[in-house]
Parts: sequence; C-alpha cells; structure tokens
Amino acid sequence: MRTVVVAGASLAGLRSVEELRKQGFDGRVVVIGEEVHAPYDRPPLSKAFLAGTLPAEELALAEQSDVDEWAAEWRLGVRAERVDPHAGEIHLSTGEIVRTDGLVIATGGRARTLPGTSALAGVHTLRTLDDAVALRADLRPGTRVVVVGAGWIGAEVASTCRGLGLDVTVAEAAPVPMERALGASLGRICADLHADHGVDLRLGVGVAGFTADGTRVTGVTLQDGSHLPADVVVAGVGMEPATGWLHGSGLPLDNGVLCDTGCVTPIPSVVAVGDVARYRTPEGRQVRHEHWTNASEQPVVAVRNLLAGTTLDTFRPSGYVWSDQYGVRLQLAGETSGADEIAMIDGSPDDRKFVAEFRRDGHAVGVLAMNNAKLFGRMRRQLSATAGH
Repeated sequence: MRTVVVAGASLAGLRSVEELRKQGFDGRVVVIGEEVHAPYDRPPLSKAFLAGTLPAEELALAEQSDVDEWAAEWRLGVRAERVDPHAGEIHLSTGEIVRTDGLVIATGGRARTLPGTSALAGVHTLRTLDDAVALRADLRPGTRVVVVGAGWIGAEVASTCRGLGLDVTVAEAAPVPMERALGASLGRICADLHADHGVDLRLGVGVAGFTADGTRVTGVTLQDGSHLPADVVVAGVGMEPATGWLHGSGLPLDNGVLCDTGCVTPIPSVVAVGDVARYRTPEGRQVRHEHWTNASEQPVVAVRNLLAGTTLDTFRPSGYVWSDQYGVRLQLAGETSGADEIAMIDGSPDDRKFVAEFRRDGHAVGVLAMNNAKLFGRMRRQLSATAGH
C-alpha cells in the first residue's frame, strides 16, 4: 500500500491520519476536506464559541508541529465527488483524480434542516464552524430564540442563549427530552433543568410551519395551533450521514456506510469511521454513533485493519457522551436504550447531582451522571471492564 486517501478532515479524519503514521504507514497520505478550515473541535461550537468566550483559533484539534510531522497532503475546501474503489480512483470537485490503494471514509454528516425554511433568513442549523459564526452573528440583545429539538445540540444552544440573556423556547416532539437515550424519568430531569433556567419548553408537539416577514422568519407554528414568535430559529433535529458521493461506488449504503465489526467494508481497502460508519456489533446489529468519542476511537481499529488488508481487530465503543448545560455537566456511557431498569446509585436529581445506572436483565449496561464526574469515572471503567464478557 503506497497511498491512502482520507476523505473527511474533521476529528475522525484527523485521527485516521495520526493512526496511519503511528501504525507505521510511511507512504503518501492525502486528506480531502470539504470545509476550508483545518480540523477543529465541534463540541465548543454550541457552547463557549457560540457564547463568544472561545476564539476560533483555539478550536484547533492538533498542534501544527504534529500536523507537520504527519506529512500529509491536505486538500481543504475540496469535495470528494465520486469514488471507484476497484480502480482506486477518487474524483474531486476540482476535476483532479487521486489514485489510491486505500480509502478511509470519514465524511461525517450534514445537519438536518427544517422543511420549508431553505429560503428563510434567521433559521439556522449548527454543525460547522461557519454555521456557528452565522448563528452567533444573529444572536443580538433582545433576540427571541426558538430551538426545535431538545437533544444534546438543542439543549446546549438553549443553555448558551439563556446565558446570553435571550428569551428561549424549545419545542420537542417527544414527551420528554432525550427519551430514547435516557428514558422517561431521566429525560424529565433534563426538562426540569430547562425550566429551572427560564426556558419555555413545549413537549409532545411537533412543528407545523413557519411565519415570515418577507424572507425573514418571524415565528414557529406548532401542531397544536400555538404560535411562537421568533427572531431566530435553530434546528437541532439530528444529522444525515454524508454518503451521496458514494452512490454508484458499489459500497453498501444504508443510513451510513455499512461495514463489519472492524469498520471494514466488503472491499478490504476501504474502511469507514466516525458519524458516517454503520458498523456491525459482535451481536450482529448494525449501529452508527454520532459523538466525539466514537470519532476519536474508531480510527485506531479501522486503520489497523486497513493496513492489514483484513479484519484483525473488532471495534468496541466506550459509548461515552458528555454535555454541558446551564452550568451542569451530564456524562453518559454505555448502551442505555435497551435498558429495562434504571437505578439511582448516588445523590438526588433534586440536588442536580446524581449517578444513575442502566440495567438490562440485571446487568449494568450504562451509566448517567449529573455533576458527579468522580463516581461516573469509576463506574464507566467498571462498565468497560465487563463489556463483551
């Protein structure tokens, strides 16, 4: 293997470059990144960067000295538009064709938009640095903000906007925030957190449409007929994996790039990592994770298997997610969605400091902590030690 192309220049792509060099690959590495920015950290975009307390230059994911040492060719502001994996050709938006022996797909995803808002000013998504810059410019004093979706991103944006002194309403179609990940009782605690800080939380009701003054949004109409005045609307309704450029490649696509337990596609010279990778668990389920830790961890295994030309190692995720909201740190680890029992291990939700354990068939499968990092860390390590046994 003489050349490896890494398609995607965010966290998963950067870690893939790092792992290629760490694992002894001394050939040519070409990184294709659609954004013009060098790899940057996304989690602060909804928090410190949006609040104006963290400058863009402090978002860099790697020291320049490390980037120089990895000696990769960076093609930023360039899209990978088509791939022929059998011929080993990547077609770029510049018209260039890059020939390669190996491909790491790390193209992540795109934020879902709200139907009927494409021509409306004041309606935002938040996934990229440019998204965050545009949203921050719209958050002037007195701005009324409506956030659609009370997941991690929506909650963090709501928290940041309240910290800026803005009026915030959050509309969530589910009965409680983050019900799928946390369950009804713990989701209710997240709802209380919003209420504690003056957010108008509308639960169990979807969005019916939008009102506008010309091309500028003026409000959100909910399915119960209520109208929420808005100067700014933020969509926190998830993302879609960026796989459009892979159509016609012969690679299996279904809500991501389908790959095996080691992130290897049916073509051994092609692996997928990060938000775009839908890999098979040892139990046989196809799963795709959309969080920082996964994008950081997956390349270790994927690159090892790519360089070996076969699946030697299995990826075992830590499943760790964190979120900072309203001065509270939430930490989550494990596979919580299949739990049949949730037990409060320490503290109390009323005190906004607790640790809860998720169990399935009597066995611990996940843990959630609010403002209790020490005990969470210990339980997370125990969870990792028993995973797969």
